Amino acid sequence: MTTDPEQAVVSAELAEIRRDLEVGIARIDGQLALLALRGDQSEQDLSTVNVHVRALEHGRWPLPSLAALTGLAALAIALWQALGR
Repeated sequence: MTTDPEQAVVSAELAEIRRDLEVGIARIDGQLALLALRGDQSEQDLSTVNVHVRALEHGRWPLPSLAALTGLAALAIALWQALGR
């Protein structure tokens, strides 16, 4: 049996296309793995930021409550001075 030269060329082309496809798939898999890693890192950073924000919110001064208490104290002092004279 003789092999057709055109068939050999087609086989070589198919083998090259297969290698290119495998290389492309490997590259895409690597990029997807990197994206997954970055997503996990971003998720971890976001949870850390949320913990810090909650700590800051917990430690802040309750300004509306302090303003109300100051107003009540000023009213009490004004009434005491007005009734005391």
